[in-house]
Amino acid sequence: MSISEKPVTFGVIVGSRGFFNPTLAAEGRQKLLSLLQEKGFQTVITDEKATLNGAIETLADARKCAALFSKRKATIDGIVVSLPNFGDELGIVQTLDLAGLDVPVLVHAFDDDVGKVGIRERRDAFCGKISVCNNLYQYDIPWTDTTEHTCAVDSLEFAADLQQFAAVCRVVRGLRGARIGMIGARPAAFQTVRFSEKLLQATGITVVPVDLSEILSAAEKIRGNAKELQEKLAVIRSYGMIPERVPEEHVQRQARLSLAIDHWMAENECVASAVQCWESVQKNYGCAACLSMSLMGEMERKPSACEVDVAGAVSMLTLTLATGNAAGFLDWNNNYGTDREKCVNTHCSNFPRSFFGSDIELSELDVLGASLGRDRCFGAVKGKVAAGPMTYFRMDTDDRMGDIRGYVGNGEFTDDPFAMDGGIAVCRIEGLRKLLRHVTQQGYEHHVAMVRTHCASAVYEATSKYLGWDVYWHNAEQ
Repeated sequence: MSISEKPVTFGVIVGSRGFFNPTLAAEGRQKLLSLLQEKGFQTVITDEKATLNGAIETLADARKCAALFSKRKATIDGIVVSLPNFGDELGIVQTLDLAGLDVPVLVHAFDDDVGKVGIRERRDAFCGKISVCNNLYQYDIPWTDTTEHTCAVDSLEFAADLQQFAAVCRVVRGLRGARIGMIGARPAAFQTVRFSEKLLQATGITVVPVDLSEILSAAEKIRGNAKELQEKLAVIRSYGMIPERVPEEHVQRQARLSLAIDHWMAENECVASAVQCWESVQKNYGCAACLSMSLMGEMERKPSACEVDVAGAVSMLTLTLATGNAAGFLDWNNNYGTDREKCVNTHCSNFPRSFFGSDIELSELDVLGASLGRDRCFGAVKGKVAAGPMTYFRMDTDDRMGDIRGYVGNGEFTDDPFAMDGGIAVCRIEGLRKLLRHVTQQGYEHHVAMVRTHCASAVYEATSKYLGWDVYWHNAEQ
């Protein structure tokens, strides 16, 4: 199971306040738990008999709930606070403070029914939510809001809120403790991709380096009749169309490289990587690294970035965690005629197969193939990226300012033609000029991660609110 496929587990706090109808709390608890189970989420919640009506109100309740949460700390990815009635602000904030989990928190409040506002029916959760959030602010506990201030548990809005909150939790959980493989040295010509391991470590991201020669040596030692090599070859042949001109030896070289990287990634528990794909592997081993990188992202959801761009790999991982989809790694590369809302993003490429709308070609690098020889450059994944929604994200370590920053936004891939080799994506982004001005003025890299869906709001929430990164949300929907 990949890191993005692990089920999300919520700690659940149902609030109540004594002089409101306690039945509302008991009924609200049951409705919420039924919904969470239906949506596939796992839950940690105090036994319904452990507190009055299964809700959290008093300090004693808070201690019981906090003790349970602390005991299950390793499994809880986020906390859902729900107010079926006004709720007790102290019971909730004391639970969070005592538990000290440092995970995302979603605050939900039930709607009142306009026709049911008598003393036994009214909820006043509209007001109670304000009081709870006031305390969260006082205790410096970040929290996530629902789309509407109050909403029914069985509403479409709340179902969407839960899915987005789960994405936020996956990003925070996945990045804290992530191990990124740094395979090879940064190419001398790419100062662009320099970064700070220490700043990444402050977030909990560990960089694990390995000399490229170790990977190439391991690849060379894999026997031609090895079962795992035959299995990898079968995967490659089914992944895309290989032109008849490509010798079988070149395909086997690629398969050996894939296996060597797979083994090293598994041994070092790495969930993403950045590879020295330019140009040592071609000169010293005789193939491109693109296909091996594409396979990791597509088949295992372990994204891999070009040119040892470690921060780029973290950017790809963030999008994969948020969506569960394979992320691509692209250059901001060309204008699209005089249409200033469109541009062309490309790479050699290592795009995942799911980026493309038609059959893909597995063949030689074009740029390096022209200079190094095509016989040394098999392994590029070529095709036109299919039209559809897209999110772009880039983070980096700002060593001068001593922090981590980034930018994110939603756009779309279009079906506009563009006659260039490699992996080609024509992109449309509203306010593209404004975005590019931000990218250039702030000194960002020419690389960017993209994924085939819209998830900018979840990425922004996770990285800025819970990880503390300085992130610019282009055309923010807030």
